[in-house]
Amino acid sequence: MIRRISFTLVWVGFITYAFVFAPPDQPETLELIKSLSIGQWDDINPIIIALFNIMGIWPVIYSALLLPDGQTQNIYAWPFAVISFALGAFALLPYLILREPITDIKVEEITLSESKSKLLEILESPWLGVGILIGVIVLLSYGFWQGNWSDFVQQWQTNRFIHVMSLDFCLLAMVFPALLGDDMKRRGLSSPFLFWFTVCLPLLGPTLYLIIRDYFDHSTIYQS
Repeated sequence: MIRRISFTLVWVGFITYAFVFAPPDQPETLELIKSLSIGQWDDINPIIIALFNIMGIWPVIYSALLLPDGQTQNIYAWPFAVISFALGAFALLPYLILREPITDIKVEEITLSESKSKLLEILESPWLGVGILIGVIVLLSYGFWQGNWSDFVQQWQTNRFIHVMSLDFCLLAMVFPALLGDDMKRRGLSSPFLFWFTVCLPLLGPTLYLIIRDYFDHSTIYQS
């Protein structure tokens, strides 16, 4: 109950802040979103380009945990995963509110279906993590070294879309542990090192986790 109340407060608080307290929307926002979506990136700060594309990667990372998790829940996970490509944490937080943690179910009864769908096979594949990692490194490198940071700060302070998108990125990184712990239990992983490594390295940590989670030696897990 405390978990649900906490996530509900975060969700309501984020919505309230985004539409009431965030900087005002700008007339050119729709044109900016259109340009970012179709790749017309001339005269757009590379940091904003990188951030926008990374916000399309986060839902893929979450889907790789969400869809397997949905097999043990009484609610479907895929609608939240699909909508998150457009709404980010606005769409994912309701799932975290409604789902039941694995600790509330007998762990021995939780097994992934042997007849996985093609989509689930892709999401479970470490090669998906490899592809994501390459994309993340390219985008981070492009944004950090080609971007104009003073311009980004100015736009963050004055543009609601950029302001909320940045906060959305941070929130997605912060709530990731809510699914990570249960995904590790589902796979028989009990390594505090692996958990905290994943959590403390925003974006890159979850990406690396997708690569190594099924290759982590369960018999020699680092326990301290």
